[in-house]
Amino acid sequence: MILEAVMLNVRKGMEQEYEEAFKGASTIISSMNGYISHELQRCLEVEGKYLLLVNWETLEDHTVGFRQSIEYQEWKKLLHHFYEPFPSVEHFEKVD
Repeated sequence: MILEAVMLNVRKGMEQEYEEAFKGASTIISSMNGYISHELQRCLEVEGKYLLLVNWETLEDHTVGFRQSIEYQEWKKLLHHFYEPFPSVEHFEKVD
């Protein structure tokens, strides 16, 4: 299992609109092959800061299967205009 971790900074004043858009976008990501689960967490100390955690079966399920899909284009359309600056994505694996 691979954990995708993304720190998201949403443009000031757009937090509520972002959270609503994310609810809709969640149906997109959850329908993808290799998707296991996801959660979006709101930072308590910094307004507009969120943490997105997505569990995938493999790295390629995210980087190829999702990122190179038609569904990803809809995901981008719904969410990417909220981010400032644009986030970087990191992937992690569990240490035994």
